[in-house]
Amino acid sequence: MTGSLKRILLGEQGLVVIFAIAFAVVSLTVPNFLTERNMLGLLQSVVTIGIVACTMMFCLASRDFDLSVGSIVAFSGMVAVMASNATGSIPLGLLIAVGFGTFVGFVNGVVIAKLKINALITTLATMQIVRGLALISSDGRAVGINDASFYQLALSKFLGVPTPIWVMVALFVIFGFVLNRTVFGRNTLAIGGNPEASRLAGVNVDWMRIWIFTLQGLVCAIAGILLASRITSGQPNAATGLELSVISACVLGGVSLAGGRAAITGVIVGVLILGIAENVMNLLNIQAFYQYVVRGLILLLAVLLDNLRSRSLGRR
Repeated sequence: MTGSLKRILLGEQGLVVIFAIAFAVVSLTVPNFLTERNMLGLLQSVVTIGIVACTMMFCLASRDFDLSVGSIVAFSGMVAVMASNATGSIPLGLLIAVGFGTFVGFVNGVVIAKLKINALITTLATMQIVRGLALISSDGRAVGINDASFYQLALSKFLGVPTPIWVMVALFVIFGFVLNRTVFGRNTLAIGGNPEASRLAGVNVDWMRIWIFTLQGLVCAIAGILLASRITSGQPNAATGLELSVISACVLGGVSLAGGRAAITGVIVGVLILGIAENVMNLLNIQAFYQYVVRGLILLLAVLLDNLRSRSLGRR
């Protein structure tokens, strides 16, 4: 393999080419894959991962991790249901849920940036605390929805496409613009590349990290609300393992674990690769037990690709 070809394959363009080839092969070999119903189902299945990946991209690009996203998604969905039931107002319930998710993200950011506690340890602790609160508040059981209008968040459609898919697409556009066209995005990549140099250049690194985690909490709340509407209840055990799927999608899409590198198109492709892998296994009636193995292999592949990309960039 020539050096130029290797750089293309390890770069963003290579990922898109590989995805296009894989998509074509799957379309031709797997029955019912390319039907409209299956395509919409596939996109709906990756809504939660895709939404959370929008801001996980910023966390990873700034050299941080957030392992608490699954717990925040689950509890935010439960808060939305419980608050809506208690107040009789769905908008108020949604606002309370968004406030909760945002607050947890803010706390994560403050602890990491101001108290200088490692992001991995901080969010691991938050993951346990928030999941515990979800189980305590519901006594370990699903919380039913009183007002059927809540279901319309997931069931409603625009131009024949379910609303959650439009929300995911909108967030991809928004955060893609933020990453590529704003000072916030440039500073995020700069912090990931060299935090100390960014600080000397006048970037308020601590507040940047706080903002990134706050946005992560906000987006997790949105994902949790849509998930609760889709599964028609608040589930304390929902979104278990979501953090690993989201990180896999981001790293597979070219976001560097070492920080300083991210691209929204790569993240989108990474999300779709995870969705297609699971969708194909379902269409082929492969047992769920094997799907865990495949997810683990995809995570390993993502890390391997990240190492290869870093080495390739380091040799330039």
